[in-house]
Amino acid sequence: MTKSELILRLSSRYPHLTARDADEAVNLILGALETALADGGRVEIRGFGSFSLNYRPERVGRNPKSGEQVHVPAKYVPHFKAGKELRERVDGTV
Repeated sequence: MTKSELILRLSSRYPHLTARDADEAVNLILGALETALADGGRVEIRGFGSFSLNYRPERVGRNPKSGEQVHVPAKYVPHFKAGKELRERVDGTV
């Protein structure tokens, strides 16, 4: 599902919400998630999962085209861990 499909589904499921209102709501939620992660926090949505940051230390990589060694700096990358309810629903056990 894409962001625009989510907005469309929200506006069709809740007729009192216009597509513009649904768009603002989705953007607000995603913006809050981005801000929390950018500040080094963790976001947990009960029954769905949690978003956190994983640290990747610096390392020496290789350019696959030339084989030349390349320095890859340390960085934080977003990580999602599915909650129990979501895992069970995806597995079809619920």
